Amino acid sequence: MKSLKKTIYEIIEEAEPGNRPSEIFDVFLITLIALNVVALIVGTVEEIHRISPGAFYLLEVISVGIFTVEFSLRVWTCTENPKYGHPLKGRLQYLVSPLALIDLLAVLPVYLVFFVNLRGLDLRFLRVVRLLARIVRLSRYFSSLSTLGKVVYTKRGELAAVVSVLFLLLVMTSSLMFFAEHQAQPEEFASIPRAMWWSIITLTTVGYGDVFPVTAAGRVLAGIIAIVGIGLFALPAGILGSGYMEELAKVAKEPVRCPHCGEVIDEG
Repeated sequence: MKSLKKTIYEIIEEAEPGNRPSEIFDVFLITLIALNVVALIVGTVEEIHRISPGAFYLLEVISVGIFTVEFSLRVWTCTENPKYGHPLKGRLQYLVSPLALIDLLAVLPVYLVFFVNLRGLDLRFLRVVRLLARIVRLSRYFSSLSTLGKVVYTKRGELAAVVSVLFLLLVMTSSLMFFAEHQAQPEEFASIPRAMWWSIITLTTVGYGDVFPVTAAGRVLAGIIAIVGIGLFALPAGILGSGYMEELAKVAKEPVRCPHCGEVIDEG
């Protein structure tokens, strides 16, 4: 007979085929997180928030209570996972895992408001933290988002190399444009850091047009930078695209295993 902790662990972790309570729990949490995201977004519209501020507050209190209980249960039952088997060390390892930190960020800002004196501090950034944490939490329940996370982790070396090249290019183009345009436009290109705004907008091919070169040298340089930017900013998309296809191919080749014993199931 399963222990209570084992039963709760199987319910709150990712649902396995046929585990109806776990599937219901996942749907409930997905719905609750989605409601919180919608409420946080809609709540920033003052006209809507003024209609029933109590409803937003009640949803927040109920949600934080549920998320707190869920987080506590996850910490309590995590030792059922052999990776976190040690009663103390295992739970500490779980607490610093990415998913646990995201769960904690989803509720921590509310407790900071209640129990910590934050007078004079703009608390809007806490809303952003809660919003991002709850959106990211959805990745726990969608395999496509989890796959994308694996792709980013697998291709982290290539992505880091591209980011490094882009940063070096940003510094080089900003410096060159500063020396080309500083005398003609001392306000717009007052320094290299100020010139970085133009470089970012040009390299990303956004081109707001609020700052643009007026000298011949600056325009030639701007054209070259724009062409180079198109090619370089396409690299991350190509890396992620190829990595995503590789990950899907791996999943397709993986054998089907029994969720209980872990043995390969012969589908033939």
